[in-house]
Amino acid sequence: MSTYIAHGGKDTVITTEEKRALLHEALHKLGGIPKKILVVPPDITRLHSNAGELTRILYELWDTANGTTFDILPAIGTHAPMTELQITEMYGDLPKATYRVHNWRTGLYHFGEVPSEFVQEVSAGKLDYSIPIAVNRRLVEGDYELIISVGQVIPHEVIGIANGFKNILIGTGGVETINKSHFLGAVDGMERLMGRTDTSVRRVLNYAHAHYLKQLGILYVMSVMDADPSGERVMRGLYVGDDAQTFETAAGLSRAVNMTFLDEPLSKVVVYLDPREFKSTWLGNKAIYRTRMAMADDGELIIIAPGLREFGEDAEIDRLIRKYGYRSTPTTLNAVSENEELQENLSAAAHLIHGSTEGRFKVTYATEHLTEAEIESVGYQWAPLNEVLAKYNPETLVDGFNDDEFFYISEPGQGLWALRSRFSA
Repeated sequence: MSTYIAHGGKDTVITTEEKRALLHEALHKLGGIPKKILVVPPDITRLHSNAGELTRILYELWDTANGTTFDILPAIGTHAPMTELQITEMYGDLPKATYRVHNWRTGLYHFGEVPSEFVQEVSAGKLDYSIPIAVNRRLVEGDYELIISVGQVIPHEVIGIANGFKNILIGTGGVETINKSHFLGAVDGMERLMGRTDTSVRRVLNYAHAHYLKQLGILYVMSVMDADPSGERVMRGLYVGDDAQTFETAAGLSRAVNMTFLDEPLSKVVVYLDPREFKSTWLGNKAIYRTRMAMADDGELIIIAPGLREFGEDAEIDRLIRKYGYRSTPTTLNAVSENEELQENLSAAAHLIHGSTEGRFKVTYATEHLTEAEIESVGYQWAPLNEVLAKYNPETLVDGFNDDEFFYISEPGQGLWALRSRFSA
């Protein structure tokens, strides 16, 4: 188990050529550039992760070395498969690459399970079920010389800080792995997990890696991204390795550059959802997750969502969100206990808990494609998109405080905002 590259810092800016040199160095530390490679990057919902460029660089290194197989399996997890337009926008033109599609319900390789005793221990007795571990069959049976996981280390609502083993175990994971791990995080308490690496869900994934995934020899390429003073996304860190320590090192830098601590709660927050990334509340509710620890009681969160067209990325999950809505945690847990369809879709139940404000602050979605009736039916308030854009123009707003009237966030997926009093490392 090794860290091959650990390069970065709060003020570091890693250029494209430096990325290329670092990746080339890492591959040669492994013995050279393999002929048959599977790359597992995030999808378009992680557009700002720089995983697209890193994938292109890996492709160029492979192509120069006269490789024979370069497969790309986007780690979509529960998300909808990528369109051709999204693939081109995310990864560019890679003519010799073959794109594979993950389906979290079919085509899986089943390893075993994380035992119920372990889940009971890490959840402090809140849950006692076992968690079956399954991933896309291609990872085990694809006859690749090297599997490379590419992704961004960033605060996350389900696991605490994203990437590392999560990119494989969840991004290419099976139904029960995703359902039960997500529900564990929700029941354990999102605000107890976000921004931390020692969490119940991370311990479960570390267990799964140690007992099942380690044998695959996956190489993890992890970025830490930030915005420079002009607002441009820059890479602050690049970490390459095959162990948990490599992730922990990257997470330390992510905590330093991706978390914003506030001394006073925010009474009004405006968040913009890039339509290229966010077409569902399943994804768009990052606006809620990442700000909830900064929101004032009785505060208002306005979410500008021009691309929002649905609630779930999956038809069944969309139906469940529409049926049960974003209610309080006790209400959702009671619905789980009484309804088999939620018991069979625990990630949907977890999402309903994550998307609830527990009645503490107000959420207003400004949409064009989802109607007022649809938005209000799931528990949020609605406003016409054009009216909200006339008042809050993303092209003129700056991230942070705007005239002391409201706090603006242009990319909610790229950080975590919290009161110091609500966060303790």
